[in-house]
Amino acid sequence: MIFFSTKDKKHQASFTQAMINGLAPNEALYFPGDIPTFSTDFFKNIKNMSLQEVAKFVISPYIKDEFTELQIDNIISEVFNFDIPLVNIENNIFTLELFHGPTLAFKDIGARFLAKSMQYVSNKTIRVLVATSGDTGSAVANGFLGIKNTEVIVLYPKGKVSELQQKQFTTLGKNIKPIAIDGTFDDCQRLVKSAFTDDSLKNKMNLTSANSINVARWIPQSIYYYWAYAQVKSNDKDIVITVPSGNLGNITAGLLAKKTGLPIKKFIASSNDNNIIPEFLKTGIYAPKPSVPTIANAMDVGDPNNFPRLIELYNNNFNNIKTDIIGYAYSDNEIRQNIQDCYSSTGYLLDPHGATGYAATKKFCNQNQIGIFLETAHPGKFQEEVEKTINQEVKLPKRLEDFVKREAVFEELPSDYNTFKEYLLNI
Repeated sequence: MIFFSTKDKKHQASFTQAMINGLAPNEALYFPGDIPTFSTDFFKNIKNMSLQEVAKFVISPYIKDEFTELQIDNIISEVFNFDIPLVNIENNIFTLELFHGPTLAFKDIGARFLAKSMQYVSNKTIRVLVATSGDTGSAVANGFLGIKNTEVIVLYPKGKVSELQQKQFTTLGKNIKPIAIDGTFDDCQRLVKSAFTDDSLKNKMNLTSANSINVARWIPQSIYYYWAYAQVKSNDKDIVITVPSGNLGNITAGLLAKKTGLPIKKFIASSNDNNIIPEFLKTGIYAPKPSVPTIANAMDVGDPNNFPRLIELYNNNFNNIKTDIIGYAYSDNEIRQNIQDCYSSTGYLLDPHGATGYAATKKFCNQNQIGIFLETAHPGKFQEEVEKTINQEVKLPKRLEDFVKREAVFEELPSDYNTFKEYLLNI
């Protein structure tokens, strides 16, 4: 399949070229030139398929021209090897738990798919640049840990990710290089984008990206939505899916799935105080602004990277966008209240991101609809905040406990690009 630039459709690349490039020229994103349409038979039979069978069916049209069937089978078996259950929270409201992977966050799927795919396409050392507000760094670092011919440079805002999130990518060593940037997540994204548009640096360093701007991180996330649909037992109600939304990679992957024929009635973008997308969905005006820190830090994004893909999916037709998507935003106090309310009424413990999804689902859905929200990270990753909210101890899974005992090792840099460039050239 050919992928084109969101800023210039004449610029085209294969899947592997787009994956290695990360960004298209002029900070544009790659977008599939031909979105597949899946038959009604597929959606009828999907409930009888395994997760790996669904994943292979959905992913293959995008990559089959460049990977052998054996390679695709190997990638799928190594990436989709943990459960993604749909859990009933209360009447007609479900959550899709995306935190059963190695780093207990939804980004494990896309990050590992990228890492496993990269093994097949290059014999040169590839340096993977990634900006993180929390979970991306740990998912990418763990996905690429020990992968030959790769070096991962993780940029994160100093003091603005939880201690546990930080330890998941600053305690690994080997081919992982963490850098604490004295600034915000937006500054981290800016440094990554600047490096990609600096031809003298990009070509010399053989750089690629592991953020959701990379098609190999973005497209696999669409599997969540097919798998959620496959687990819904009732077929006589409309399905509404709520996606906690920061950089928009996850929700645009869901909308990509909808374009293939997946029968989802409505998507809801739930947000924190960084409410750029809910405001856009109300007004039609996209107004990026500096991000503000919140307790749902993975959504602390003031200029979502994947916004061009949202526009491309709908050919810049705002009326069609607002037909399919609605947005709600919640303050920290509202997020805390929803964690508390859900726990006291159902016994289900939410993380701060899932709490925005739960709130939006409850607000929008009626009894004639099935509401599904994505629980994007294990609440233990936000242990201190969640414990204060419910006034109870939150027991950490063993995988997280192991990270607590480790010592963080990282470098610190200012948010100045020239300093960052000098650092890269000295690697």
